[in-house]
Amino acid sequence: MAAAAVAAAVARPEDGDMAFLSKVDKQRLQAQIKDIEQKTSGELVTVIARESDPYPYIPLLWAGLIALAVPPLVLALQLAWPLALVSIVQLVLFLVLAVALRSPALKMRLIPAKVKQHRAARTAREQFLDLGLHHTEGRSGILIFVSVGERYVEILADKGINEKVTQERWDAIVADFVVAVKAERVAEGFEQAVAACGTILAENFPPEPGRAHISKNELPDHLIEI
Repeated sequence: MAAAAVAAAVARPEDGDMAFLSKVDKQRLQAQIKDIEQKTSGELVTVIARESDPYPYIPLLWAGLIALAVPPLVLALQLAWPLALVSIVQLVLFLVLAVALRSPALKMRLIPAKVKQHRAARTAREQFLDLGLHHTEGRSGILIFVSVGERYVEILADKGINEKVTQERWDAIVADFVVAVKAERVAEGFEQAVAACGTILAENFPPEPGRAHISKNELPDHLIEI
């Protein structure tokens, strides 16, 4: 497996819901992939994740750090609070923040960009392996992966196809996808990326003569949501 293109900003849906593609959009995307795979011996899979990691420790970490700042703040302001009151304020503040910071919008803002990129990249590779894209004939599997929470897009191509395609070509596909998403044309961006990857597959891995590729298609054509 080889990473074809990495880390690009993705516009997050305003309501935080992953379903920013309608049922009709998903059906059209599935039909597009089916059509592409009849013209190639390669495989193309699309995956979208709400977020690549639940980051359960983030709300607790920040809530704890802020709660620990209460005593120094009380001393700095020279407040005559008894120790019991300080402890109660710390506990209440910790509990409130631990719950409030579980909000995806708030939680994601507290996570370093490198951490989010690392987790999203890891999830993309896990999906590539879990879906068996590294077992395709001719090592010609391609994964288009989007993680909404981390604002991340990546295309992963296996060794057989990646050896025949320049990094610049993969980067261009991701860049066009990002432009479409930022313009709130998410479905169009997906379709453009799928079409571009389909062209690459057809050019480098045409269907085998006298053998219907659709009969041996073992990977899902629909958009996988995780």
